[in-house]
Amino acid sequence: MRLRRTAATAVSALALALSLPAAPAGAATGPFTYVYTDRTGTPHVGLLPDPVSRVCITLPEVADPALPPAHTPKNYTKSVATVFAGVDCTGDFFSLRPNGGHGSERLKVRSVVFS
Repeated sequence: MRLRRTAATAVSALALALSLPAAPAGAATGPFTYVYTDRTGTPHVGLLPDPVSRVCITLPEVADPALPPAHTPKNYTKSVATVFAGVDCTGDFFSLRPNGGHGSERLKVRSVVFS
């Protein structure tokens, strides 16, 4: 049931992101999604629609080190997304290609920067 709810939320978030207006200058055009778990243990899909380029973005839902990191990032932007295990773009990192690059549940994420 939880997986079905997460999948439905992800599809809804992607549909919403694709219907948003054009990106402002300096933005990585397109949506970036990730899965995070709230304090009750419920998974949710996070969304960064048209995120700013060349600026480190700490994912707000997982900035608190007491919470588990996000995972399963999906990069639907037109820019390379480099995800980091720590806040403020610190720690281990991995690059996701533009237009569909993604990571599995094993890829732990707390921040991201777009080229």
